Amino acid sequence: MVDVQALAATLDGAVRDVRAVPKLTDAAPFDVPTAYAVQRELIEHRIRRGERFSGVKMGFTSRAKMVQMGVDDVIWGLLTDGMQAGETADLSNLIHPRIEPEIVYLIGREVRSVAEVESAVAGVAVGFEILDSRYEDFKFTLPDVIADNASAALYGFGAWHEPRDLSNVGLLMEIDGRPVQTGSSAAILGDPARSLRAAARLALGAGMTLEPGWVVLAGAATAAVPLPKDAHVRVTGAGLGGAEVTTR
Repeated sequence: MVDVQALAATLDGAVRDVRAVPKLTDAAPFDVPTAYAVQRELIEHRIRRGERFSGVKMGFTSRAKMVQMGVDDVIWGLLTDGMQAGETADLSNLIHPRIEPEIVYLIGREVRSVAEVESAVAGVAVGFEILDSRYEDFKFTLPDVIADNASAALYGFGAWHEPRDLSNVGLLMEIDGRPVQTGSSAAILGDPARSLRAAARLALGAGMTLEPGWVVLAGAATAAVPLPKDAHVRVTGAGLGGAEVTTR
């Protein structure tokens, strides 16, 4: 039997001590349902310390990443208010941070079915996610990354806009004024709305509902890039303005 609480404690310790650990499956292989149980317990550590749920993030939303990981469905992680970055992000609390541009949805009312999730969207924005695998060398298996809350670390977003078609939004990410990634929201499952529906499906399947005020990070439109200290990052989306963060 795999000790879910012990595995979650190992990952929580890695986060708090800012130290990479070996893949959990090296010592005790486990399956995807067990991985999600570890993820939920990991987030409960944060909740017990006073953080609150603030949304969900989607992963493996590109066909190339699915093929690479040998899966045919997306994965998801849970967000808390303690993960939301302000104008600055302290990288001293992260092990090997990377950043990627995101399409972000704001949930306006409780979502009780997949069919109603799109009508429950109150706003859309461009944003970013800062990833930080807690594993050595940023290497993991599918169960490992799910247990590690899909490598979630920090996130941010720009001004909210009225809901609209986001199936082909051009995105640009710059670090210190230098373009480092360009792409289209179409890279997110062909349309980020599909990722939004998947978020509702996975949440409901786990006995949760997307709540008013929560956000959904629809997934990366480009590959993540290493994030240096003392840098200024700006992500812009056509018709959506921008989101910025300075690292220290």
